[in-house]
Amino acid sequence: MKLKWLCLLAIPVTLFSFKSLERRVFSKRFFHHTLTGTPYIIIDKSDYELQIFDDQGWYATYPVVFGSKDLNDKLMEGDRRTPEGSFRIASKRPHEKWDKMLLLNYPTPADIEKFNQRKAQGIVPPNAKIGGGIGIHGTWPRDEMAVDRYQNWTNGCISMKRDQVEEVYGLVPVGTSVTIRR
Repeated sequence: MKLKWLCLLAIPVTLFSFKSLERRVFSKRFFHHTLTGTPYIIIDKSDYELQIFDDQGWYATYPVVFGSKDLNDKLMEGDRRTPEGSFRIASKRPHEKWDKMLLLNYPTPADIEKFNQRKAQGIVPPNAKIGGGIGIHGTWPRDEMAVDRYQNWTNGCISMKRDQVEEVYGLVPVGTSVTIRR
């Protein structure tokens, strides 16, 4: 009798686990609604995911990779870390190496304040610079396996497969809110 109840309890957990896997792997092509209202993006560094949401809720999930393997917040120029915080897409353009580029408005006033506090605390060297040029972009041509293998390779940007960055590029306008968290 106890085994029967244990099996019944395991079914919702299994379904929940499959649903999480489904959201991780599939993009919008498998769903029936079109993007409506104001989209926003959440990038979760610990899950290696970029998710798009709209007025109806979750819309699509894409795998991504970053800069440094440690996934910590960006401290300064050259550390290869991806910054955490709230940003906006400042511009969109084709890119000669990485297919498409959605440039973020990094550094924001909040990033500058964090940077100056870290300098004052001695966490960042006095001659360090904050850096810039952070964006969402594709991979090198024929190098999408870096995303499949979770190989962080950028200088702090968020990298996606080329066909998927083209999809995101076409979905979200300049000004779209982007949250990056760990």
